[in-house]
Amino acid sequence: MEEFEKYNHFFFVGIAGTGMSAIAQYLKGIGKQVSGSDRLFDKDKKMLIQEQFEKMGINCHFQDASGVDEKTDVLIISTAIEESNVELTKARRLGIPVMKRSELLASISKTKKTIAVGGTSGKSTTSAMIFHILQTCGADPSIMSGAGLTSLQEKGLPGNSWVGKSDWLVIEADESDGSIVNYISEISLLLNVDRDHKEYDELMNLFSQFKGNTRGTFIVNRSHPMSRKLSQNKTSDFSSNGEESGFYSSEFHQEGFSISFKCNGISVNMPIIGRHNMENATAAIAACHAAGISIQDSATALSNYRGIYRRTQLAGIANGIYVIDDFAHNPAEVVCAIKACQAVGKRVFAWFQPHGFGPLKFMHKELETEIPQALRSSDTFLLSNVYYAGGTVSKDVTSTDVATEMLKRNRNIEFFPDREKMLPYLKEECKGGDVILIMGARDNTLSDFAKEIVEHLS
Repeated sequence: MEEFEKYNHFFFVGIAGTGMSAIAQYLKGIGKQVSGSDRLFDKDKKMLIQEQFEKMGINCHFQDASGVDEKTDVLIISTAIEESNVELTKARRLGIPVMKRSELLASISKTKKTIAVGGTSGKSTTSAMIFHILQTCGADPSIMSGAGLTSLQEKGLPGNSWVGKSDWLVIEADESDGSIVNYISEISLLLNVDRDHKEYDELMNLFSQFKGNTRGTFIVNRSHPMSRKLSQNKTSDFSSNGEESGFYSSEFHQEGFSISFKCNGISVNMPIIGRHNMENATAAIAACHAAGISIQDSATALSNYRGIYRRTQLAGIANGIYVIDDFAHNPAEVVCAIKACQAVGKRVFAWFQPHGFGPLKFMHKELETEIPQALRSSDTFLLSNVYYAGGTVSKDVTSTDVATEMLKRNRNIEFFPDREKMLPYLKEECKGGDVILIMGARDNTLSDFAKEIVEHLS
C-alpha cells in the first residue's frame, strides 16, 4: 500500500492554489474525505473555486486552524508554507502527519500508469493535449494539471483535475521545487531545458533523475540541444526542426487562430495559435503513441482540442482589437507568446508583469536582450511593476531597471509602473487588427485585467 492510501481525511493548506487544488479534487474523486483552507478565501464574498469545491463536497475553511482537528488524518502543505503557519503548528501539536504536495503526488503516481510531463515550458498545455487525445480515443484517463482545461471548465469545474476509470494518469513534473525527482512514471516527456528558476547544471541533474525514475518510455525534444543530451532512444523522441527522431513535425502554417502542420507526413489541424504549440502537440502525439494511440487517431483528436486557461487564450475582441491572455512568465515563454500573436495581428502590444522580485533578478538579463529582438518594428513591449505577494525578498532588480536596459536595444518599449494607467494609452493607440497580449503569472487578477481591457476598448 502506498502511503497516501492509508489516510482517509486530507486537509490542504492553501487549497485554492493550482497544484494543491488539482490533487484535492482527485482525492475527492476517488472517495477520500477532503477539506482545506486558503488565505484568499473571503468571509463576505466566496471565490468561484470555493463555491466549486463546496459543490463537490470539499469543505473550505479560513486559514485560522479551525478546520484542523483530531479527525484530520494528514495535513498537506506546499513548499510555500512556512513553519510559523497556524495550521501547520496546530497539526504538529496534535501529532497529525504532514506531507508535502509533491510527496503526495509522487505517492499517487506510483499506483497508476503515469504519464509525467517535464520541462521548463509547455507542461500544462502538453499535459492537456495528452489527456484530450486519450479521452477522445476512449482510454478514459485521469489528470492533475497546472491549468484548467476549457473542456472541463465548461462542466462547471476548476478544470485542472479529472478522475477517469482507467489506470492512465497524466501529471506535470515540476522542476522548480525539485519535486520532479520523486515521480515514478510509465511514460516521461522532457519538452525543453531553459534557464528558469535554476541554472542549467542543476536542471540537467534533476532531469537526469527524472529519466532514471521512468519505468517505460522516456521521450525528449531533439529540437532542443539540452534535452537532446538526455535521449534514451531517438525512435521515441520528437522534433520540430528536422532533427532525426521517431516523431517529427513540418510544414507549419498559422491562419488566424488556427494552425496546421504535418507529423510524420500526417496532417494535423488545431484551433490554437503559435509554432510552440506545434511542438507541444508533436510531444503529445509521441507520448500517446507510447500509450498505444496511432498518430492518425491523435491527429483526429487534436482537431477539436479546446485549449487551457491563460495559454494564448482569447479574452475578447473589441472594435477589431484582439485581447489575448497568457501565462508566459519566463523569457522563452514571453518570446513564444509574442511570436504567436505576430501571426494574428498587424501590430502586437505585449504587456508583461514580472511574477516576483526573485524571478526577475534571476532572468532580467535574458528579458533585456531576448524581448527587444523578438519585436517587429510595428510592435510595442509594455512593462509594469513586479507583482509582489509579500514576504522578505531582495528588491535590488526592479522593472524600472529592466525597462531602462531594454530601451537601449529597442525604442518600442513603454513602462507603466501602474498597469491601470496603461488603459488610456491602449485605447488611444490600438486600432482594428491589433493584438494586445497580457502576460504574467501568480497574480490571480490577470485574467480579470484582460477582460477589463476588453471592456475599456469597447
